[in-house]
Amino acid sequence: MNTQNKKRSFFDRLTGSIRAEEEEIEVSAEPIKGDKKNGNGWMEEENEELELTVDVYQTPTDIMVQTMVAGVKPEDLELTIARDMITIKGKREENRNIDEENYFIKELYWGKFSRSILLPQEVEPEEVEATEKHGLLTIKIQKVDKEKKNTIKVKSI
Repeated sequence: MNTQNKKRSFFDRLTGSIRAEEEEIEVSAEPIKGDKKNGNGWMEEENEELELTVDVYQTPTDIMVQTMVAGVKPEDLELTIARDMITIKGKREENRNIDEENYFIKELYWGKFSRSILLPQEVEPEEVEATEKHGLLTIKIQKVDKEKKNTIKVKSI
């Protein structure tokens, strides 16, 4: 079968999948060094970090960032805020000792995670409030008020 002339479906192009009859794949039974298998059979790199999913929205005076951090202690979270960017880093530790062969399904993520978000407008890095409730981290960052004016009296010295 000539695969170069056959157009792949949108789903095939999106997922990178191919049909078995289209291409033969050589499979090796040897594990790749430096990688480890998780419970799903997916290969993980040793220093892999999960990228957090976030919601970012605005109110008239603030930029709001929300993300799920269930199971993470507040002391294991680090927030870094600049005028145009926020970085959220942390680590979710697994406190149970269960052998891999005893898992039927293992989908929860344990380990380091981070996310850097370019903010849609300038913010005040000192005017931040971060709260966590039921695993939902909410970060409220005050926008820079570019319309704010201050009148200064000039003193003679």
